[in-house]
Amino acid sequence: MLAPQLTWPAVPEIIHGVAEYIESTTYEIVLYSMGAERNHSDVLDRIMGMKMVAGLLAIFPGELSHLLTNRFKQGFPLVSIDDQVEPATLPWVGVNNIASAYEATQHLIDLGHRRIAHISGPQSYYCARERYQGYCQALQDAGMAIDSSLLIQGTFEPASGRECATQLFSRDRHEWPTAIFVANDQMAYGVLEVAEQWDIRIPEEISIVGFDDNSLSAHIKPSLTTIRQPFSEMGYKAIEALITMIDQKHRRNKRRNHDRYPMDQSIPLKIFNGTMLCVSSCPPTWSLAHRALSLTCSQLMRSASYLYLFWPEYP
Repeated sequence: MLAPQLTWPAVPEIIHGVAEYIESTTYEIVLYSMGAERNHSDVLDRIMGMKMVAGLLAIFPGELSHLLTNRFKQGFPLVSIDDQVEPATLPWVGVNNIASAYEATQHLIDLGHRRIAHISGPQSYYCARERYQGYCQALQDAGMAIDSSLLIQGTFEPASGRECATQLFSRDRHEWPTAIFVANDQMAYGVLEVAEQWDIRIPEEISIVGFDDNSLSAHIKPSLTTIRQPFSEMGYKAIEALITMIDQKHRRNKRRNHDRYPMDQSIPLKIFNGTMLCVSSCPPTWSLAHRALSLTCSQLMRSASYLYLFWPEYP
């Protein structure tokens, strides 16, 4: 398993799913952690040169993607969990970012918001472009124009969220959005921090929706309305796909054991999962009575995070 720094919020959850599946097999995990300062092609060459691994699960491989594609085309069993590069020829597990972003934006539209800002991720990231696309599509389907003044570029880091929020709230009050769809939870934390510093009440004055459902999101104040990415399930499905690629007999045996997450490789696989607690989002004019009723009833909405497995023909 090739993974980025273990401090990345999603990585421990993915590894948990991998470990959960591996425990019921005769396979073992060899973990290589990559830093962000180099592309680690030498690590990949070393893994291949050892000839001690039956296959490779690559988590957010970044610049290594093209090298992994070459290895896969040469017949090496390989599965990727990635959100930076558009899936092409590698077997790939991920979420439907367009549908998820669409539903996050639609949630705010349904609440009555008409000035909805979007803080996007780096445009070099495939997932950031897809989430922007989902946001735009929801607005267009609701007959709402896309206001370029409400589009701000971020970097997926908390500091970026703070900078983007400061840029929005520094405008005249009548130019503020009533809601913000933030492309990931990390930036949303920065937005919430600035809102607290400016004494902006969330969600009464500004509604916020994030993306990821990191473990921290339920514990900040207010808890963040967010789209859940099923990271543990992604790890589970990815390692299942990899071991199936290595050993078809293993797959047949596992089918008889009724796996926790049944997989149909006639793909795209779609798994509906989770709920989204609406705490940092509400209608633009929310009465105290409405707020009390909503919180008492633990208002929930569906998450649109569908899990996909892209399964090209194996070389």
